[in-house]
Amino acid sequence: MTRYVPARHYVSFGAISLALAGCSAWLGITFTRSMLFPAGLFLLTGALLLTLALRPAIRVYDAHIEIGKRVIPWQDIQRVDRTGWISPLVVRLTLFDDETVTIIYPGEVDCCKHVLRTMRQMATSAMIDGIPYRQYWGEMLGMSANRQIAAPRQRVLRPDDEEEVERLYFLLKTVGHIDPRNSGEDR
Repeated sequence: MTRYVPARHYVSFGAISLALAGCSAWLGITFTRSMLFPAGLFLLTGALLLTLALRPAIRVYDAHIEIGKRVIPWQDIQRVDRTGWISPLVVRLTLFDDETVTIIYPGEVDCCKHVLRTMRQMATSAMIDGIPYRQYWGEMLGMSANRQIAAPRQRVLRPDDEEEVERLYFLLKTVGHIDPRNSGEDR
């Protein structure tokens, strides 16, 4: 079982935003009414950040995923669709009965990527961003564990120089030496 909890910085940023809302409201009431608009924005931002901080933990098991009290078996998931959001991570799961569950995970960027990758790997009967599971993970399924991928060959010489080196190598193999002055007869 792996447990993913919301990042702590959402609480601190939410508290700071609420404090700034209080300061702006005080300035708006005391001095100028124009400070009430920023106070409202800070209040809205703080409430949103604290709401994200209080999201339930996501627990990933071999047989299912648990979001708060909701348990979703992996075989019930037909689609895993990622939105453009990475942190907080927003993923739409489409279940077998065409029910859509939106998962919002407010975590660190690395944790969000790990949660998304885990969901994609565990939902073996799902389409991932519109691509069938086997096709999405195809290169990993087709490779054997013992086979290693050869490193790509880096070009050191230009093609013209490479041809010249090959010509000289062939000449060396046929003659046995390149310099005619250093033949075996002089020794």
